[in-house]
Amino acid sequence: MTEPHRDTHFGFRTVDIEAKQGLVDDVFRSVASRYDLMNDLMSAGLHRAWKDVLVTTLNPPKGDRPFRLLDVAGGTGDISFRVVEAGGPRTRATVCDINADMLAVGRERAFERSLDHAVEFVEGNAEELAFTDKSYDAYTIAFGIRNVPRIDKALGEAFRVLKPGGRFLCLEFSAVDVPGLDTLYDFYSFNVIPEIGRAVTGDAGAYRYLVESIRKFPRPAAFADMIRAAGFRRVSVRSLSGGIVALHSGWRL
Repeated sequence: MTEPHRDTHFGFRTVDIEAKQGLVDDVFRSVASRYDLMNDLMSAGLHRAWKDVLVTTLNPPKGDRPFRLLDVAGGTGDISFRVVEAGGPRTRATVCDINADMLAVGRERAFERSLDHAVEFVEGNAEELAFTDKSYDAYTIAFGIRNVPRIDKALGEAFRVLKPGGRFLCLEFSAVDVPGLDTLYDFYSFNVIPEIGRAVTGDAGAYRYLVESIRKFPRPAAFADMIRAAGFRRVSVRSLSGGIVALHSGWRL
């Protein structure tokens, strides 16, 4: 798939697609040190349950079989730590993130958890991964795909680096499908979350963007079509918490 227009939406502003990555970098640079705290505050801790669902679905092998995960846009290491702890002794994870500040937080946390032997951190772009073909057993991306300027390219790269039989899992905010909850969710998102961001990080604008970017992301069925177009098969989507979040899955067969 290709971008239908030169411009893309960044929040409720329309900007050149080439400028989007720089804007996204600025957002996450400003909040890196308190990113996980903000996730707890914004989701009332639910992000932990959603990530648990992802790891349970991935089901890394518990035995002595080697298992390699590529966790893209996973800067602070949250998903990778969970997968390494859930898997067997030969489970290894590579965190790839474009933002050096987020990676620095992740490296520090890996050291504190004594997981630095099993989790490595690599600065890189989801659209142009510096990893060899068919080299990973799984690819995960949690709350990061909507910030990629060219989603189709990132999905193509995910397919390329996965081994045959490898699994793609994407956790992303979605479209609330419960009447009444959608109105409440919109009010909370646009009025409360930016103020939490202002209080904790001093940056309401960054969190206003994060909320607005959710509304610009393709609906689950449309995103599933994009996953299929990248070559994945057995594509499925699981709605969580009334549609606040969706877990997308695909296999390289």
